[in-house]
Amino acid sequence: MARRRRAERRELKEDPRYKSTLVEQLTNRVMRCGKKALARRIVYGAIERVSENLGKGDPMDFMLAALENIRPKLEVKSRRVGGATYQVPMEVPYQRQVGLAFRWLVQAANKRKGAMVEGLANEIIDAYNNVGEVVKKKEEVHRMAQANRAFAHLRWS
Repeated sequence: MARRRRAERRELKEDPRYKSTLVEQLTNRVMRCGKKALARRIVYGAIERVSENLGKGDPMDFMLAALENIRPKLEVKSRRVGGATYQVPMEVPYQRQVGLAFRWLVQAANKRKGAMVEGLANEIIDAYNNVGEVVKKKEEVHRMAQANRAFAHLRWS
């Protein structure tokens, strides 16, 4: 972690098909070894399958609803106070919420058997329906924050 200055956030460009920075962020999370064209094919294929399975409509609406269901609002961070380490619940900034959600989504899709397109599509559908591994992960993080809310007074940054 840099101690001299805060790292500057680079602005993401929009993806060519949906004109959305969120889809571009998901594409970057799926990408391996710099193969962006392959990552885009996977993400676009998954979005198309989601819109086919959930009915005809705007695929971005399905993506945004799924993202809303899996974004963590609270998390715990370790704080060292007087020789003891406490798990202090903190609110999560929006960019980190989206980053964590997409990270969990891609990890869960990788664990599924079969093609990545199908796995990603199924995970997005599960997130849209508020079930599945990613939603469980979010609820687990929230449960940890609720269990440690007695230490909320130790929050300072």
